Amino acid sequence: MSEMKKISVVHVGQGEFMTGEGEDLVLTTVLGSCVSVCLFDPERKVGGMNHFLVPESRSGSLRESRSGVHAMELLINAIMKAGARREHLCAKIFGGSRMIDGGTDIGAMNSRFALQFIKNEGIRCAGVDVGGTLGRKIRFWPGTGKAQRKFLEDFVSTEAALLRTRQTTARPFPEVEFF
Repeated sequence: MSEMKKISVVHVGQGEFMTGEGEDLVLTTVLGSCVSVCLFDPERKVGGMNHFLVPESRSGSLRESRSGVHAMELLINAIMKAGARREHLCAKIFGGSRMIDGGTDIGAMNSRFALQFIKNEGIRCAGVDVGGTLGRKIRFWPGTGKAQRKFLEDFVSTEAALLRTRQTTARPFPEVEFF
C-alpha cells in the first residue's frame, strides 16, 4: 500500500510573506487590490509568496510592513537565504483589482509597482494576472513554481471570501494555472 503524502497549506496574510521548498507545501492568499508576488528558483526548488497592500510606505512601521518595497526585499532575502540563486529567480504576479469605483486605484498602483520592481531587479516574469474588479484566491507551490488562481465574485472581505471558497463546489479550483 502506498503512503499518502501530507500536504501543508499555509495562508499568507496582509503584510506577510512565507518561503519554502518541496512539492508538499502550498502557500495561499486572498487578494483584492493587494498584490502577491510569487518568486521561485526552478533549479534550487525553493520559493515564496508575499502579500502587500501599498507600493511604498509614507511613514510608520505598520504601513512599512505592508508596503511592496518592504515585502519584496524581505521575500528576496529569505529565498536567497534558503538557497536560491538570484539569476535563477522567476516571478508570478497576482492581484491588483479595482475594488472600489472612484478615487485612487490602489490595485493598479500595486500592480505597476510589482511589475516595475521585478523588471528593475532583472527577475524573469513567468506569469501575470492583475487588474479587473474581482478578488482572487491564489495557491502557490514554492518548490515547483506552480500557481493557481480562482476569481472570487462578490468579494467583500478576506474572511468572507475564504469562507465562500471553502463552500463553493460549482467550479473546480484551477481556473488558470501557471506552470
